[in-house]
Amino acid sequence: MPPTISRRRLLTGLAGTVGLAGAAGAAAWAGGVFDPRLVGPDDPLVARTEAARRRPGAATVTARLHPRPVHHDLGGPVVATWGYADSGPGPLLRARAGDLLRVEVANDLPVSTSVHWHGIALRNDMDGVPGVTQRPIAAGGRHTYEFTVPDPGTYFYHPHSGVQLDRALYGVLVVDDPAEAGDHDQEWVVVLDDWVDGTGRSPDDVLAALGSMGGHGSMGGMAGMPGTAGMATMTSPLLGGAGDVAYPYHLVNGRVAGAPVTFTGRPGQRVRIRLVNAAADTAYRVALSGHRLTVTHTDGFPVVPTGTDSLLLGMGERADLLVRLGDGVFALVAAAEGKTGQGLAVVRTGAGDPPPPTVRPAELDRQVLNTGTLHAAEPVALPDRRPDRTHRLVLGGGMMPYRWTINGATWDDADPLVVDRGERVRLEFANTTTMFHPMHVHGHTFAVAGGGARKDTVIVTPGRTVAVELDADNPGRWMTHCHNVYHAETGMMVELAYRA
Repeated sequence: MPPTISRRRLLTGLAGTVGLAGAAGAAAWAGGVFDPRLVGPDDPLVARTEAARRRPGAATVTARLHPRPVHHDLGGPVVATWGYADSGPGPLLRARAGDLLRVEVANDLPVSTSVHWHGIALRNDMDGVPGVTQRPIAAGGRHTYEFTVPDPGTYFYHPHSGVQLDRALYGVLVVDDPAEAGDHDQEWVVVLDDWVDGTGRSPDDVLAALGSMGGHGSMGGMAGMPGTAGMATMTSPLLGGAGDVAYPYHLVNGRVAGAPVTFTGRPGQRVRIRLVNAAADTAYRVALSGHRLTVTHTDGFPVVPTGTDSLLLGMGERADLLVRLGDGVFALVAAAEGKTGQGLAVVRTGAGDPPPPTVRPAELDRQVLNTGTLHAAEPVALPDRRPDRTHRLVLGGGMMPYRWTINGATWDDADPLVVDRGERVRLEFANTTTMFHPMHVHGHTFAVAGGGARKDTVIVTPGRTVAVELDADNPGRWMTHCHNVYHAETGMMVELAYRA
């Protein structure tokens, strides 16, 4: 019989001797403590699987992250927040596929933290989930992450601790392909974010308000409170319920639309845009005025190149785009889908006035592409195979009370989704809520049924079921959750766990 012990039952059993916080730590260090029938992060199999990925002659790439209290100038507004750098996103980290990445984290925050390497099929003990794969990095503490980056692509890093992602604690990790010829003249990294921290409310304040007041429409006054909004203002024909939080700012590379970053080039140049949605609660509709975009990769993996006027990107999703630049000044706009506001960057190749902060390119209202509908490029397509195991994940919950579930349970009560090494596993995300959920699986890249796009995060809209398939080739304990940070923090999270 598969393991059925839940996280809450484990912690309840241990709390009498070590205390609840200590129980979480004990479970983190020894997968066998959680359940001896499951592969834990310290299992020798984890290290052996990791070693097999390393490229012969691979380099060791070192970096340092320093999470700390900072003041960020967003281009006018100056906010007190927590970040990895003194402005904008954290440092860009770069390695080649097969390299060993070694990152030392020095935590100067007033609370514990962690770093999750979003989208990377890394070794389980480096996945950065406190209470599951590691102890939290205590305030004033140090921790070193060391792992092979096996697959080229666009990834990012952020904490997996509370709602810390909704501050400035995120950055981009680019893994280059040693065999890729490169058919572009420039590369731009573009990071999208929704922003509330330091504007009179913190993300923890927002979470508390959502929980105590029941969310949208409750107690009559929620819509007028800073950092929250009423249901009627946050819906989208593409997504249904489009989020829980109204943000005063939407950023592109750490800047508000009134003081945008500028990318420069020459007419006729081909530019690769690595686009990352690092937001906590907002999907973005992205377009470049006067241009068509060609989507070449999604969540790091190549797709059949597909042209579009604009694309929709949920939280945690990434897309690589190719564009041939025209002559003039253009607006790269990230419109907050179903919400008020947008992020803006300026693309300049010639003379002309910059666009106003409220510019709305016509391309936003033409063809809109959902990256989950793309088709995998042949070299990365998942081979046809009948699934050995199917797990159905019913996404439930709502705003009153503010509680989000998988199969009727929150994270503390959820039984793990058990798999065996070598299986083809099918996950069926069935959304019974009125809200969209970008569902993310740690440690694996799956194929979306219907087109086979290789992804690690996929949008599931209300009333729809999205099926994905993955090969169980990376042993350990892996979180599967909604990448709306407020949904995950209040329960929409479960473990995908390998049987020992």
